[in-house]
Amino acid sequence: MSKKRSLPVVLSAFLLIGSLLSGCGSNNNNAGASSSAASPSAATESSPSASPSESASPSASAAQEVTLKIGAAAVPHAEILEFVKPKLKAEGVNLDIVVFDDEGQLNPALKDGQIEANYFQHVPYLDSVKKEQGYDFAVTTKVHVEPIGFYSSKLKSKDEIKEGAKIGIPNNPSNEYRALVLLQQQGLIKLKEGLTTYEATPKDIADNPLKLKFVEADSATLPRSLPDLDGAIINTNLVLEAKLDPNSALFREDANSPYANVIVVRAGDESKDEIKKLDAALTTPEVKQFIQDKYGVAVVPAF
Repeated sequence: MSKKRSLPVVLSAFLLIGSLLSGCGSNNNNAGASSSAASPSAATESSPSASPSESASPSASAAQEVTLKIGAAAVPHAEILEFVKPKLKAEGVNLDIVVFDDEGQLNPALKDGQIEANYFQHVPYLDSVKKEQGYDFAVTTKVHVEPIGFYSSKLKSKDEIKEGAKIGIPNNPSNEYRALVLLQQQGLIKLKEGLTTYEATPKDIADNPLKLKFVEADSATLPRSLPDLDGAIINTNLVLEAKLDPNSALFREDANSPYANVIVVRAGDESKDEIKKLDAALTTPEVKQFIQDKYGVAVVPAF
């Protein structure tokens, strides 16, 4: 009789234990789910570095930075660009400066989209080539003038220029005109009347009292040709690259030269924000002081 009673008691005990175990398992599972759901918010509150705005800022900053690829002559153009590079970086513009040894390739590179701007030329030069080459460019700002000068390894003053002297001049149309105008200003020659296109050659000389002989040559070759000439009119950037002393010029252009070196872009790009920032950075009092301190008479700010 006692054995029959004990069976229900044992069964009741097993059922009670099963119920308790089932309840504990349910509580553990709920606790785990609750902890997992709470962890992101808990991490956000406890760690400031995980805030959405801060964690997104590096990628946002990278997305805002724009690279501006500009082609330039080595001196002084690339050096001036290097000076403003940190300022532009702080404004979200990564200035990628590409120095071209052959300046004749800077306009074709801009036309073909290899670069987004160039800095090496003055407006009379651009005007002399753009129609023939089909360039659709825009000038955005003037930066500096490089007064061309007359250099000689043989003469010490203009008064030593003798009859029949051999004078080297650039052979590209605008700079050749520029060189001849300088000689005219010095009273050494007289050009024909009515030259209005910034282009001239020795054939346009109306009066040459000293019977000067002109050697037309690529501008870049003139510094090293000085031993073979009585003198040459040379662009200042080439003087600097050749490590000649710009103060050694027997005479040079004055500050009123129309040959300011400019930033040039493809037409339509002048309204881009990064171009506007570049123009603004290049025409500050700090850049003017940098040019004056570094180059003296060789380079003159044009703003």
